Amino acid sequence: MRRKIELEYIFSSSVKVLYSRLSTPAGLSEWFADDVSQKGEKFIFVWNKAEHPATLLEAKPNSKVYFAWDDAEDNEYFGFDIRVEPLTGDVALIITDFVDDDEENDSVELWNKQMEVLHRNLGA
Repeated sequence: MRRKIELEYIFSSSVKVLYSRLSTPAGLSEWFADDVSQKGEKFIFVWNKAEHPATLLEAKPNSKVYFAWDDAEDNEYFGFDIRVEPLTGDVALIITDFVDDDEENDSVELWNKQMEVLHRNLGA
């Protein structure tokens, strides 16, 4: 059984710059995958020379980007939501993903490592 998880990370980056790293092949290639290409709504993510196609489900500029792996179960997706905290002005990135119960810790650890790379790349 797979279940939805949400993880939150704080960035000291502009929303526009962060969004470009979440929504474009060049931006995603910097931190998420070895390479990313796009044809229309189809994104091809490459890790270790293996291609993993996903469909762009929704993109709202400077706000959110959602993808679904082509081999995902119904209603499963992974997504990025950007929120600006009203009191502090901090930029929060909320990641939504679906994981198997026995793989949750590994998935969280992987997202944490990817966020370290993204933070470094942004200088945030």
